[in-house]
Amino acid sequence: MEIENILAKNITAAGEKAAYDAACKRLLANKVILAWIMKSCLEEYKDYRVNEIAEKYIEGVPQIAEAAVNPDEDGCEGSEQIRGAKNEDSTIQEGTITYDIRFLAIVPGTGETIRLIINVEAQNDFYPGYPIIKRALYYCSRMISSQYGTEFTETQYEKIRKVYSIWICPNPPKKRENTITRYFVQEENLVGQVSEQKENYDLLTVVMICLGHAEDDNYTGILKLLDVLLSSEKEAEEKKKILQEDFDIAMTKTLESEVSAMCNLSKGVEERGIAIGLERGMETGTLNAIQNLMETLKLTAEQAMEALKVPEEEKVKYAGMLKE
Repeated sequence: MEIENILAKNITAAGEKAAYDAACKRLLANKVILAWIMKSCLEEYKDYRVNEIAEKYIEGVPQIAEAAVNPDEDGCEGSEQIRGAKNEDSTIQEGTITYDIRFLAIVPGTGETIRLIINVEAQNDFYPGYPIIKRALYYCSRMISSQYGTEFTETQYEKIRKVYSIWICPNPPKKRENTITRYFVQEENLVGQVSEQKENYDLLTVVMICLGHAEDDNYTGILKLLDVLLSSEKEAEEKKKILQEDFDIAMTKTLESEVSAMCNLSKGVEERGIAIGLERGMETGTLNAIQNLMETLKLTAEQAMEALKVPEEEKVKYAGMLKE
């Protein structure tokens, strides 16, 4: 709880949307939270228990955007990066895109080492100037094409792995509140009757999870869980109580600290913005705040000092103190 107090006093998120997004991503990247999303939205996992999904079928450690890697280095001898779990796709022609959270999941009940590549995006602005669904489909396409050279080569198209792009929208339009929508490829016979094996064309799916308010009848299950988790109004203790009692989610030290960080970071958030005053602390308090930001949100010393609005003339002093 000490971290909560330091963050509450020293972090201002006004104009610091990147820090706010970082807290969201770290919350969503928890395996139990991902398992709840998978059970609720992905047909491959609907008949399995959340804890079973988290323990058996999520492979490795989910990668968050801050840990993006160069694909050219992925798979090299001595690399510690999990194969296929990089956050960054880069091509000479199409440029680089970085996914929020990316990880591999094993499909249960197949008896084979089939993997799903799942991308989770926390989207606050539902109308960023383009249809989100098109961006989601583009991400799916990139995740499929990026498998060339790792999952398959030349004409080995049978080895292509299915991909998901899951979008969590905290502030959707009114008509989309408390909805979950799936977009996928399906077979349609125009002339005659034939049937292709589903696994040969069911290769990409987009899921849009649009959060809403408790007054709606659909406010239950994963919609309630994510709304509570990402709420800017509920206190950390209230969030933990609901997650424990309603969803049987044990609050580990790591997850508890992320919930607290998110709660403190977003306290006083208005519908489309954040308004938290920054209290200037004493020298020791400022140094501790920098260190906690670096550890909790994986920021560099410079990013942490920028978030705390440390005066330029004092940055050298604190940089030196961090090295001691």
